[in-house]
Amino acid sequence: HRKALAAFAREDHQAVASALSRVGARHLADRRYSTLSGGEKQRVLVARTLAQQAEHLLLDEPTNHLDIRYQHELLRMVGELGTTTVVVLHDLNLAARYCSKLVMLANGGVIAAGTPQEVLDPGLLLQVYGIHAEQVVVNGIVQLVFSLADEPKVQHSGTPVPG
Repeated sequence: HRKALAAFAREDHQAVASALSRVGARHLADRRYSTLSGGEKQRVLVARTLAQQAEHLLLDEPTNHLDIRYQHELLRMVGELGTTTVVVLHDLNLAARYCSKLVMLANGGVIAAGTPQEVLDPGLLLQVYGIHAEQVVVNGIVQLVFSLADEPKVQHSGTPVPG
């Protein structure tokens, strides 16, 4: 929100400190960006957006190259910011867990839009992705168990079930 070579005002430093605190990255303020881990870099990028007082966040695969813990930490943190956020995710279980509304795209158009439970319909997933899916609700959160068409059906215990 500042011109390219404009000097930073005291308010700018306060906005940066506040944004870093909001994303749990205040302790990274004196580190070079190139020395940060993938998860730390993502937090800093979100903080940069907050410091610029953006009203919306647009995130394209923000969990890419993050280990599973940092994927969940990042998406939970983004969800707690209270900022309207649009996230592109290919991991449908992460989308189901952290997004209140989903839009499924395929072949250049919208295939479905609604809640995770509505959009992640097993019949729709078979049609769009060619994969079988079973919705499992755990603590009110929709999660998916996937299987290929030529695999035997499997009980949740890992035991194959006749056909």
